[in-house]
Amino acid sequence: MSRKPKKGYFVRGQFVAEGSELDLELKAELKGTNEASRTDLKRESDQLQKLGEALLTLRADLFEGLPLSEKLADAIAEAKRITNFEGKRRQMQFIGKLMRLLDPDAIAAVKEALEAQQKGSARESQSLHEAEKWRDDLIARDEAFEAWLTANPKTDTQQLRALIRQARKDVQPTPDQVSKGLVPRHGRAYREIFQLVRDGLDSAHDAPENDDDSYDPRDS
Repeated sequence: MSRKPKKGYFVRGQFVAEGSELDLELKAELKGTNEASRTDLKRESDQLQKLGEALLTLRADLFEGLPLSEKLADAIAEAKRITNFEGKRRQMQFIGKLMRLLDPDAIAAVKEALEAQQKGSARESQSLHEAEKWRDDLIARDEAFEAWLTANPKTDTQQLRALIRQARKDVQPTPDQVSKGLVPRHGRAYREIFQLVRDGLDSAHDAPENDDDSYDPRDS
């Protein structure tokens, strides 16, 4: 018959069993006998609470690989479903308590997963910005077309030329729009150029032989 696991919690990576001398010392500190230690424990507790809140935003593929207890995973899933403010607040407090039971390796894994997601979001934002610059430059300058083909030789040149021509017609402002400072509405060609460019950039970035920095069309 397996032994029942001891009840307790982790403080700064150290397991503290309930009823132990260290447990009694920590509880005494929390009652005010040692203000510095109480502040440290409160700060660590707040950090773990925020870490638990951040888990609600973690992508499913990153979340599934984390060494979390079933109770914590269920609590996070339930928190995502709760819409009531007070109910959400209480659920997050419960998640914070469960986070304090994680061992140091699990906490480190959570931090690494959140960092990986943050880096991925930054790359996604950079990719979108690069595609927007290419799209605008292709529509604005004939020279950008040749620069794009040099960097992306597999592009369907006829399709891209047709889209650029149509986009230039769509965005051609009338004298009245110019005088009023109005921005003309972009048509389908404008959006399709963006998608074509985005697909081309994604393919180039995924290619193993591509080690060059992202090209900025406005530099040419």
